[in-house]
Amino acid sequence: MSYKKRVLVTGGAGFLGSHLCERLLNDGFEVICLDNFFTGRKENIAHLLPNSSFEVIRHDVIEPILLEVNYIYNLACPASPVHYQHNPVKTIKTSVAGTLNMLGMAKRVGARMLQASTSEVYGDPTCHPQVESYWGNVNPIGPRACYDEGKRCAEALMFSYHDQNDVDIRVVRIFNTYGPRMLENDGRVVSNFIVQALRGEDITVYGNGNQTRSFCYVDEMVDAFTRMMGTEDFSGPVNLGNPTEFTVFELAELVREITGSRSAIIHKELPADDPVQRQPDITLAKERLSWEPKVQLEEGLLKTIKFFKELLA
Repeated sequence: MSYKKRVLVTGGAGFLGSHLCERLLNDGFEVICLDNFFTGRKENIAHLLPNSSFEVIRHDVIEPILLEVNYIYNLACPASPVHYQHNPVKTIKTSVAGTLNMLGMAKRVGARMLQASTSEVYGDPTCHPQVESYWGNVNPIGPRACYDEGKRCAEALMFSYHDQNDVDIRVVRIFNTYGPRMLENDGRVVSNFIVQALRGEDITVYGNGNQTRSFCYVDEMVDAFTRMMGTEDFSGPVNLGNPTEFTVFELAELVREITGSRSAIIHKELPADDPVQRQPDITLAKERLSWEPKVQLEEGLLKTIKFFKELLA
C-alpha cells in the first residue's frame, strides 16, 4: 500500500485556499483543510467533502494544534482591507501567533512550510517594479499596518526558524489574485467592479484611477505555490503575480465592457496609504520555478464574471 503525503492548508476554505486544496487532491495528496470560517466559506469546499483524502477542521491558527503532516501551506489571514481592518488586533495575531504555531508544528514533525506573504510588505513602493531585495515603504501605524506589518513579521519568523532551528521554509509574496470564489463583499477591486457592474450600480474608482495593479488568475497562482513547495534549496522570498500592469480605470472599463453593463464610473477619495503602483518583478520566479502567468486579464475576467453571475442570481 503506497503512503500518501499529507498536506495541511490553513485558510483552506478561503478563495485561494480552496483552489489549492482542489489542486493538491488532484495531485494525489491527502489534504487537511484548517479554517475558522471568518472569510472562508463552506460552499468553497463542499464539492471536495466526498473525497476520502480530504478532511476539514474548524480551528483558529492563533490557537496551537498538533497534526502529523509532511507539508504546511499557511494561508490563514484575511487578505482584503475590508476584512483585515475589521479587527486589526486579530489580524496581527493571525499573522504572528498563527505563523508561530505553524512553525512550531513544522519544527516538531519535520514538515516543509510555505508562508503566504504579500506584495503589501512593499507598502507604497518607491521602487518600480518591485524586486524581492526591496525592503519596502510601509507605514507601521497606518490603517493597513495590521496586515502589512503582520506579514512582514511572519516573514521574519520564517527565516528565524530556518536559521535557528533548520526548519524547511518557503516564502511567497502574492500580488493581486482574482478568480471564482472571491467574496462579493471583500472590497477588492476586481470583485467590487464586477458586482457593481452586474447590479447596475455605479462603479467606484478611488482616486483618479491612474494607480496601477497587476492581476494574476487564481489557477496560475496555485500552480506557483505547488512549484515553490516542490523546489529544493530555495526558501525565497519570491514574487508571484502577473507583471502586466493595468490602471484601475482601465480595469473598470474592461469589466463594464465584458458585462455589457451601463453602470457609470464614478470617483471617490483614495484611502490612506493606498499604493500608487504595484507590479511584480518575476525574474526570480521565472528562473527558479520556471513559472510565469499566461492567462490574459480578459480571459480570467470572463470566468470570474460567470462565477459572480451565478452567485448573484
